[in-house]
Amino acid sequence: MKQWLIDDSNLAYYNQLKKIWDDSRQLALTSTKDENRAWQKFQQRIHPVSVRRAGFGWMRIAASLIILAGLGLLTYWIFNDRTKELTVVAQKTVLNDTLPDGSVVTVNKGSSISYLPKFKGETRQVSLKGEAFFNVTPNKKKPFIISANDVQITVVGTSFNVKTSNGNTEVVVETGIVKVTRAGKTVELRANEEVTVGTKDSILTKEKVSDQLYKYYRTKEFVCNDTPLWKLVDVINEAYNSHIVIGNPALQDMSITTTFNNESLEQVLNVISITFNIKVIKEGDNIILQ
Repeated sequence: MKQWLIDDSNLAYYNQLKKIWDDSRQLALTSTKDENRAWQKFQQRIHPVSVRRAGFGWMRIAASLIILAGLGLLTYWIFNDRTKELTVVAQKTVLNDTLPDGSVVTVNKGSSISYLPKFKGETRQVSLKGEAFFNVTPNKKKPFIISANDVQITVVGTSFNVKTSNGNTEVVVETGIVKVTRAGKTVELRANEEVTVGTKDSILTKEKVSDQLYKYYRTKEFVCNDTPLWKLVDVINEAYNSHIVIGNPALQDMSITTTFNNESLEQVLNVISITFNIKVIKEGDNIILQ
């Protein structure tokens, strides 16, 4: 059981069932009706003719289970606070989630999103911690708004990636138009454009997307296009939960152009070693590029 619950989707399913079960038990405890009399009335409605065969005892059990499940579901929907935010947390694996409007979100591991069970009012509000890719269902009358750090991202229907890290917020657009706002300043991004907003930035400056590394957790690929080594190392550490250190400062900004397609950490390090003609030294949990 414990092994089954490790999976995030299984855990969410278990919690939903537990909620229904607990609510149905509470309803049963607070009921003021005579259950036996209610059962007799129920039998009279579905069995106008008395049946005395012992083999039909299972029908009463089945009917009881159906009623209990129905009461549990009814209680869940009546008493569950529909104004309370739902939070989807991707702990150790990447998760896909469909929002109330049909938009699809891919949540990177170690990240979470929060939203209401039903988008009300004139906007569709979502909060993000960490990283996620959004494929938003178009609706010009109801903008989709993401809050990340102190940044607001507004779209009406598009696909884009948002990442928060160390107080910074990075937005990369794949399709459509995205508006990024912070402290009253707004920048408009189109396909293949990005912006990184720092906590002290007074000007929002957009740039052309230089590589496809931001996609790695969805595509299992590391696509480098004249990418500096420090940037590749940052993504590798995140993806493989490793601790690679560039020991020689002269290597920091040396660029690499290649694609790693779902390869092991050892294979990736081997290519880096050959490309830059450097040594890969392992010291405990550290991997040093020297």
